[in-house]
Amino acid sequence: MTRLSVNINKIATLRNARGGDYPNVLQAAKDCERFGAEGITVHPRPDERHIRYSDAREIGPIVSTEFNIEGYPSKKFIDLVIEVKPHQVTLVPDAPDAITSNAGWDTVKYKNQLKDIISDFQRHGIRTSIFIDTKKENIENAPKTGTNRIELYTEPYAELYVANREKAIEPFVFAAKLAHKQGLKINAGHDLNLDNLKFFADNIPFLSEVSIGHALISDALYYGMENTIQMYLRLLKKY
Repeated sequence: MTRLSVNINKIATLRNARGGDYPNVLQAAKDCERFGAEGITVHPRPDERHIRYSDAREIGPIVSTEFNIEGYPSKKFIDLVIEVKPHQVTLVPDAPDAITSNAGWDTVKYKNQLKDIISDFQRHGIRTSIFIDTKKENIENAPKTGTNRIELYTEPYAELYVANREKAIEPFVFAAKLAHKQGLKINAGHDLNLDNLKFFADNIPFLSEVSIGHALISDALYYGMENTIQMYLRLLKKY
């Protein structure tokens, strides 16, 4: 079964808009788990415009399912992950000023850099995933970095889904099969939502986990958090 990890960055964005501590991100993490989420994801950025590094330190001990920290592997980020020791770290090639993730790793160009970082995380018992596109060469070279998993960058799928969902899913099916053949587990995330998630999950083989934030938190404004999480879980065939 595919696990649902809820990215709570947008809850932190709302908190930061007014200062103070409301909504409280620790309580949000607890509530998401209570409502059925099987993981909590955070993505602290250098400017801490949503999730703060202090949030990650405080959330780690209270997560009872699975804690995933994602981000660009700067020294500050690496130090944070090793300190917190989440169940999983997802490495993303974000520029410091990126509004949101917009590309996967070039696993040929950055193989040695990733290999060094990943081996360091694994020495501390932290499972590692790398954000990646569906290019054959990037999937083929991913195992050479030492990563345990890949996270398929699904924005291209989401963009094409409405016009031609069969064409949209095709490269992701190929990438998932190739990754599995090489012994990698498969996560996915970015712009997955209530409209496109079921088709993706039904068609991607060996899908271990999806991480969903923006769409899920937006849907919760209309449907409520508990109901929204249950809606996403149903699309993943949980109920």
